[in-house]
Amino acid sequence: MPGAVPKSEHTGWRATLDLLFRRTPEKTVLASGRHYGPLTVQRPFYPEGETCHLYLLHPPGGIVGGDELAINVTLEDGSHTLITMPGASKFYRSCGPQSQLHQRFDIGENAILEWLPQDTIFFPAARATLHSIFHLQEGAKLLAWDLFCFGRPVMGERFSEGDISNRLEVWKNGEPLLIERLRLSNGDLSAVAEQPWVGSLTCYPADEHMLEDVRDRLVPLDAFAGATLADGLLMVRFLSHDNLVCQRAMRDVWQQLRPQLLNKSPLLPRIWLT
Repeated sequence: MPGAVPKSEHTGWRATLDLLFRRTPEKTVLASGRHYGPLTVQRPFYPEGETCHLYLLHPPGGIVGGDELAINVTLEDGSHTLITMPGASKFYRSCGPQSQLHQRFDIGENAILEWLPQDTIFFPAARATLHSIFHLQEGAKLLAWDLFCFGRPVMGERFSEGDISNRLEVWKNGEPLLIERLRLSNGDLSAVAEQPWVGSLTCYPADEHMLEDVRDRLVPLDAFAGATLADGLLMVRFLSHDNLVCQRAMRDVWQQLRPQLLNKSPLLPRIWLT
């Protein structure tokens, strides 16, 4: 049931958001939206007709140690939604307790999900566990990305301490296409070549032509970007010391892949332009 959960230094916020999208003869609609605690959405809008665009909101503006957030998104057969956020997500420093974010996406037959959150910033000494899982049914299509910033390099703050665990899973018809984990302990960024910005973009289904097109786009980034294709799943990865480099690269690749995957022009969400 909707409502806020009181916060204490021991338990932190508990918040859940459950979204159900359904295809009608005219368009995709948000058929059900339930939230508990400080997670909610703005009213859907339709800048390109039948596709449902939705902004996810986290009113407190940041996640601290002890907070637990769960986002569950279900797309019924044939629906298409694009979900993004007005601004960056922030995981603040913690004196000990872990913060947790669990995200599950169930994408029905011939449904399309574009999951395009803005940056996720981990402040120095943040302790966070993230788990995102995508379940695709027959004919489902996925375009999703994540852009992580470790520390606040613009302000000269390195991620010199803290612990981050990120797990990403993609499943098709109950079979795994991808299961991977990134773990950073005690502020050690050696696993990401000491780069504070880490981006990844997932596209399914993809083919060799799409892979080669993406690789051509990545040439200017040299050794700090790459793309792989396995079992129809295209993974694009970026490392950088500059957020604008990652942001431009991810949006450029998304704009290239969207027409090929969805036969739709790459219409930028208005919130990215403000």
